Formats: sequence, C-alpha cells, structure tokens
Amino acid sequence: MKSIFTGACAAFCLLLSAQAAANDYSALLKTRKFADVERIASAKLAQDPANVDALVAKAEAILASGAAGRFEEAVKLGEACVSVHPQLSNCHLTLGNALGAKAMSNGIMSAMGYAGTIRDAFKKAVELDPHNMEARFSLLQYYMQAPAIVGGGSGKAKVLAAQTASINPDGGKLMLARLDASDDKLDKAEAAVLAMPTSSNEAVAEGQRDLMVNLGNKYLSDKRFADSERMLREAFKRHPDSDGALYGLARLQQEQGKHREALATMEQVTLMNPRPSTWYRIGQSQQALGEKAKATAAYEKALAFKGAMSPKMKADAEDQLKALKTKAGG
Repeated sequence: MKSIFTGACAAFCLLLSAQAAANDYSALLKTRKFADVERIASAKLAQDPANVDALVAKAEAILASGAAGRFEEAVKLGEACVSVHPQLSNCHLTLGNALGAKAMSNGIMSAMGYAGTIRDAFKKAVELDPHNMEARFSLLQYYMQAPAIVGGGSGKAKVLAAQTASINPDGGKLMLARLDASDDKLDKAEAAVLAMPTSSNEAVAEGQRDLMVNLGNKYLSDKRFADSERMLREAFKRHPDSDGALYGLARLQQEQGKHREALATMEQVTLMNPRPSTWYRIGQSQQALGEKAKATAAYEKALAFKGAMSPKMKADAEDQLKALKTKAGG
C-alpha cells in the first residue's frame, strides 16, 4: 500500500511540476517577454532536451517575436517535440504553427509545398486532444485560407464548426462567425460575437477578441468610422489586455485627423506592446502636427526596432525620415 501511495504521490507531484512550468511560460508569453521565455526554455532543454513544455514554449516565443529568419529553428523544435512525444497534441500543433509561419514567410509557392504537412499536423493535434481549442482554430484557419486542391475549403470549415459546437458551443458559434466575417457578412458576425459571453476557455476568448478587433479594422477600411470605433472600444472593454484594439483605435483617430488623440492612444499601445509599427504611426501623427524633431525620432525608433516590420511600412519610414532630415539640413 505504501509503495502504491508513494508512486501516486510522485506522479501527482510530477504533474503539478509540469503544470507550474507551463503556467510560468504562459505568463511570460502573455506579457511578451519572449527573450525570457527563450532563456528559461533553453536552460531547461540543456538539462532535459525532451522537455515538452520547454520545446513548445521556445518555439512559440520565436514565432510570436516575428523573427522570420528563425522560423526554421521553430520548425526544428516542433519536429523534436513530435519525435519524442508523438502522442501529445500540443507538439503537433506547434509543428503545424511553425511550418505555417515558415511557409507564409517564404511566399505562396512555399506555402503550397508545405500545405499537406501543415494540415495533417493540425488534424493530428485535434485527433489526439479533441478539446484542444487552439488546435481546432488553427485547423479552421487552414481550411479558410487553403484552396480545395490542398484540402481547404469552407465546406470543411463548416463541418469542423459543427463538430466543435458539440464540445464547446461558443467555440462552434465563433467559428461560424469567423466564416461569416470572411464572406463579408460583417453585421451577422458582429451580432454573433457580441451575443457571446467572454469564454473561460483561453483559446476561445482570444478568438472572440481577435474577431472583434478584425471587425473593427474592417469597418475602418470600409470607412464605417462610427461602427469601427464602437467595435474597437467594445473589444477593449471586454479584453483590456488587447493592444490590438487600441492600435486599431489609434489608426481610426489618425484616419479622422485626430492626431493628438491618436498619439495619446499610441502611447498606451507602446506600454502594452512596443512594436515598430506603433512608432511608425507615432511618427506619422507627429509629422502631421508639424513636430518634425519628434517625428524624426519616432521613425528612427521604428527602423531600429528588432521586431518585424512590413517591407512597405519600412520603405515609407525610410522615405519620410530622409525627407525630414533633408528639410532640417536645408
């Protein structure tokens, strides 16, 4: 009896230890301390190369940092995870996410080449753990984006949504709302997502937040400014950790010529999630207000930032900075 109790206790303590490690990584990832995640995970992997939490967390940190040059490293971590833990859903999910990021960064032809492997990784993740909602949403995204020739299509997405509804009703509803949004049925998608309470499931809650922000941004691009502001403010109210909602609101304020308000909002964004695009837009508003020295400094910060910046935005920041310095020199 004693040996049985001791064995059970040891197993339980091991489970608690694994959960604590995962929670530590999760907290750091949520606060975007990607370098800290990598440092801790790397130290753990040096001691235990097969540690699943460290393999997954390091890959997630690399992908979240947007360092396209390191996506292959994330793929290797995903492959190692699957090799050592073939029955763990999150290993297959991590591999699928890493391959997807690598494929997209290398262009459409590369994406087509990896498509089947990416799809199979997500399907395996769902098969191994039907309650893994993050895997389900990754598979949904694949079905929505990939052409039928490589196993994509709205029909498969709708089947997945129906299957998901039997496990997590709000998750299934959210999937259908995302499909409506992709078909430009924006009002229907909005009504669905606003009718849902914020989910206790982290992946579903993040999906609700992202859909609200995406709808707000779509309304902005369609010049539906009042709808955009309403949706983005509601997204931030329900999800106060959403820097995306604030960033969208600042873009809306810029579009309306409210540059002082936009600057105040962007300052909040930099505190939540410093990124080059934020400093680029700060430079835009300061330039519009005639604050040339401040605009110059903002563009320089954007270009010096280590995070990912779109080629178009980078090129414009360089052009604006050159023009500002030329005028200052003249």
